Amino acid sequence: MYAIIGAGPMGLCTARQLKKHGIDFVGFELNSDVGGLWDIDNPHSTMYDSAHLISSKSTTQFSEFPMRDEVAPYPHHSEMRRYFRDYADHFQLKTHYQFNTRVVEVNRLERGWQLISEQNGVRRNWQFDGVLIANGTLHKPNSVSLPGDFDGQVMHSSEYRSAAVFEGKRVLVVGCGNSACDIAVDAVHRAASVDISVRRGYFFLPKFILGKPTDTFGGAIKLPRPLKQRLDGLLVRALVGKPSSYGLPDPDYKLYESHPVMNSLVLHYLGHGDIKARRDISKVDGKQVTFTDGEQGEYDLILQGTGYKLDYPFIDRAHLNWPEKAGAPQLYLNVFHPQYDDLFMMGMVEASGLGWQGRDEQAELVALYIRQLQQGAASAKALQQTKRERASIRLDGGYNYLDLERMAYYVHKDTYRASIAEHTAQLNADLDHNGATYATRSAV
Repeated sequence: MYAIIGAGPMGLCTARQLKKHGIDFVGFELNSDVGGLWDIDNPHSTMYDSAHLISSKSTTQFSEFPMRDEVAPYPHHSEMRRYFRDYADHFQLKTHYQFNTRVVEVNRLERGWQLISEQNGVRRNWQFDGVLIANGTLHKPNSVSLPGDFDGQVMHSSEYRSAAVFEGKRVLVVGCGNSACDIAVDAVHRAASVDISVRRGYFFLPKFILGKPTDTFGGAIKLPRPLKQRLDGLLVRALVGKPSSYGLPDPDYKLYESHPVMNSLVLHYLGHGDIKARRDISKVDGKQVTFTDGEQGEYDLILQGTGYKLDYPFIDRAHLNWPEKAGAPQLYLNVFHPQYDDLFMMGMVEASGLGWQGRDEQAELVALYIRQLQQGAASAKALQQTKRERASIRLDGGYNYLDLERMAYYVHKDTYRASIAEHTAQLNADLDHNGATYATRSAV
């Protein structure tokens, strides 16, 4: 029996694959329903009212469970919540979950794992053959200390829900990631003024090109990495111009070496003067903020769009092969522990265009590995050896990703999926006739 921690998109596709391959499991979820952060009513969600997917539905959806035709190319979060609930109902996953349940501790045993859960104040001890951690990567705020004392309101984007909080206020948004830009655009319609403090340069992409989602273009012809970076960079320059044209710093790195911002509206408002670009903060005194270029501004509210940290509070960091100064656990394919064959990190992976289908492929590989290892298959033993030798190797496709904590578990989509597919094919090839029949019969 295995444990799955989390019932967000990653937890659900993990549950789907374990069920498909006849592996018994129990799921644990803090909320009363599935969907993870995409359920805005989940008290642990970091969703906000205006949030939409930043990747298009066709590149994000599970291939065996497409979104409805009438769903917009970039669905609202409410559509996503419905999608995940429908997915869980279709594959009959909810009966496997303990809802309103917190995982308090996961401890290593001589054989398997002890898991301590808490539901309605009552704790329960479980023993599992293995644990699959799928509690997400976007729930612990990366709050930043301000250089001084601010007399106004400070909040992190994880606390943000509605633009009503900005009504009549002088707002400073710190950061320029996708959420920070979304929220800055929201603030324009309610705030007295909106500034955005940016420390480094970003590439900005429009969500549509010629009426089609941007992430559906390209890919048909495989280009060498340097040529692709150059050609796509020229296209982006032609479509939106240089960030410095809008008062923002230009990136000092190449396209795809950090996650781009899928938001051209923020550039629209910068170009109209409704948002003002600022540099990094050097000093805060009362309501006055001084920036590194010497400029100053007065603010009532500072919103930190400074991202999130990986957080697995229920398990000792040492069990995750997570060195003290590393930005993320060191795992083969971001999943497989080099020594443990019964602990898996599900969904600790980011890649432009990977979508939930790429994560589902990850889950299928893990399910096949568990099953084939139990049967003593040669392919499982080969993967066992590979993960011991290659845990520290990053599948970056030759891209020089920025040395940032949030990029520590970033991979190159095509390289990553190719590796997943290769191992999956090897494990599938070892399925004996009885195993294949059972898997087919167990599929829903």
